[in-house]
Amino acid sequence: MFTTIVFDVDGTLIDSEEAILNSLQKVLQEEGHAYSQDDLRFALGIPGMDTLKQLEIANPERVLATWSETVLEFSDSVRLFEGAAEVVAQLAESPLRLGIVTSKTAQEVRHEFDPFGLSPHFDCIVSASDTEKHKPHPDPLLRCLETLGAEKEGALYIGDSIYDMQCAHSAGVPFALALWGSKTTERFEAADYILKQPVDVLELLKLHEEE
Repeated sequence: MFTTIVFDVDGTLIDSEEAILNSLQKVLQEEGHAYSQDDLRFALGIPGMDTLKQLEIANPERVLATWSETVLEFSDSVRLFEGAAEVVAQLAESPLRLGIVTSKTAQEVRHEFDPFGLSPHFDCIVSASDTEKHKPHPDPLLRCLETLGAEKEGALYIGDSIYDMQCAHSAGVPFALALWGSKTTERFEAADYILKQPVDVLELLKLHEEE
């Protein structure tokens, strides 16, 4: 029986793929680097600083600050996944403890996630600003569970990327793939659960209550 549900943000609660890739592509072009969006897709699910370091961009701190501002230019393309708000609201009314573990920085959470009004439903939000090591390392998820006073045996992490799955399993926590964000099960053979739409979270919990 699950007692704690932890969500990723991008690709799980909000569809921000277009905004992330468009803004990164624009900033890199301004820095003199031409990348296709397919080349940049690896950036989805990891902290921005890690992305820029992998691309070997000079002055990554400055470029990251510019990227954080530029992504707001594409905010009109960011939306909640259908049913996500209703699922989170219903979970918040239950005895479950709710958390978020995201690769967004604290500033990005404030600017890009808080406006959707879901943040108050969560008992703990761990961003990339809160730990030295980031997904796929287990530290962010372990930090969240510690803050919640939750045991990993009763926890479930829901995300859409390989980094999310690796983080969960490294922490000893079952992983549920948000298929609505990942769009594929390829390379997710080790996922403990496959969820096709946000409402499936409620169905999964119901099944475990009946066990």
